[in-house]
Amino acid sequence: MTGPWRRLVPTALTLLVGLAVLGPPQRAAAIDPDPMDEPIDETALETSLAELRLPPGFHISLVTGRVPKARSLAVGARGTIYAGTRQDGTVYEVIDQDGDWRADKVNRLVEGLFSPNGVAFRDGALYIAEIHRLSKIENVEARAGDERVEPATVAEAFPLKQHHGWKFIRFGPDGKLYVPVGAPCNVCALEDPYGTIQRINPDGTGLEVVARGVRNSVGFDFDPATGEIWFTDNGRDRMGDDIPADELNHAPTAGLDFGFPRCHGGDVIDPRFGAPGDCERVVPPAQKLGPHVAALGMRFYGGTMFPPEYREQIFIAEHGSWDRTTPIGYRISIVRRDAGGKPISYDTFIDGWLANDGPWGRPVDLEILPDGSMLISDDLAGAIYRVTYEP
Repeated sequence: MTGPWRRLVPTALTLLVGLAVLGPPQRAAAIDPDPMDEPIDETALETSLAELRLPPGFHISLVTGRVPKARSLAVGARGTIYAGTRQDGTVYEVIDQDGDWRADKVNRLVEGLFSPNGVAFRDGALYIAEIHRLSKIENVEARAGDERVEPATVAEAFPLKQHHGWKFIRFGPDGKLYVPVGAPCNVCALEDPYGTIQRINPDGTGLEVVARGVRNSVGFDFDPATGEIWFTDNGRDRMGDDIPADELNHAPTAGLDFGFPRCHGGDVIDPRFGAPGDCERVVPPAQKLGPHVAALGMRFYGGTMFPPEYREQIFIAEHGSWDRTTPIGYRISIVRRDAGGKPISYDTFIDGWLANDGPWGRPVDLEILPDGSMLISDDLAGAIYRVTYEP
């Protein structure tokens, strides 16, 4: 594909340079009510959607193509969509004023943050996760145009290291905010709090570890039947094209060890940090995913728009490989479970973002809307899509 949406997957050097220029954390700028007025032709992106392959009866449409580097998503009580970013320090708000599921306004809600990848909405407040800090904006949908508002710090409880330091956040059924702290490396010995998923009260108190041995989780959700956390984890690099697998994990109780850096994918012993028997002493993946697919956002489908066979199944955004000889990922996958909640299959749900000459899109996060449709963010195209079902 050619045109304004043709971009290449960043090289490792580009990623490292991008991380380096982020610099130290700075004070957040006040809310900027000015919309994204730059003229952006979304026609090419809409045309590209025809390249995507979905199951019969499913359709994908463009909500907006004006959210540069869109990452994690959250949806407010009034339907406002919030999108975090990893590299440009901005949180965006996307507003549909007439109910046609097409953005009428895209505003820079907050700027000048330190990699505000994570966003979560609860009780009228937008929670934002930077590398080191959790903050929130109260009554965010009512005060979006107020220049006097800036995020209030909830907790500065996390390390400043940028490697795998960007955070996905989500509230659990226990009312706590769940926050990962990724390993600051490709593979290394871990010191607390690295390589964990933690949870914290909304007021910033009570920080505790939920899971250990987690290399880099950028997506999790909670089983609607049990309330237990399931999460994706990105496997280490530099072991070859086909190992280790990325992981979909399940933590029925707190404090479990999922193996990193000793064991990868449930059965690959690390040549430097592992020892015989290490994989037998850790929790194996509930489902192995493709090697280097970069599994990020995941959601249980709890809506009613999709056919019944999709309910309580797991959708996963696979961002796509960056160092594999033959690229893999760049798709939405589905993990189907049996009546007892055990994964029984792993298949592609949507693909086509990877063209013959490279990717034109990279899925990041998913959100299920109240009407049962599904949002997808794409940080390569700077877009948010909506998936619907109509037979």
